[in-house]
Amino acid sequence: MLALDYGRARTGVAVSDPTGTIARPVGVVELARTEQGLARLTELIAEHGVELVVVGLPLALRGERGEQARETEEFIEALDGVTGVAITAFDERFTTDLAEQTPAPAAEDARAAAHLLSSYLAWASAEA
Repeated sequence: MLALDYGRARTGVAVSDPTGTIARPVGVVELARTEQGLARLTELIAEHGVELVVVGLPLALRGERGEQARETEEFIEALDGVTGVAITAFDERFTTDLAEQTPAPAAEDARAAAHLLSSYLAWASAEA
C-alpha cells in the first residue's frame, strides 16, 4: 500500500511493507496534482508494486468536508484517472500533529503519510 498526505504544494508519501503491517516514509512529491506530479506518483506506485493507494482526507474536527477536503477529493479523481490501482480516502485528522511530534529524519509530510498509513493498517486489520 502507498499513502499520500496531499497538499497543494507538497504531498507526503509512505509505503507499507509487503505484509501490510509496517509503514515507512518515502519522501515528498512537489505539486502532486500537476502532470509531472501525477507522473511521479504513478512511477512510485509501479516501483513499489502498490495495489492500494490511501489518501488522507482532511476532515474538520466534527467530520465535515471543508475546502481542503474538496480539493483532496479532486486530487483523488485526477490520480484515479492516471493509475490502474484502487484508491481510498481515509480520515487523516491528527496525522500532521503526530508527525510534528515524531522526531525523524524524513520530511514532516512524509511522516504524516506514514502515520496515516499506520492508522489505516490498524483500522483495516481490526475490520478483518
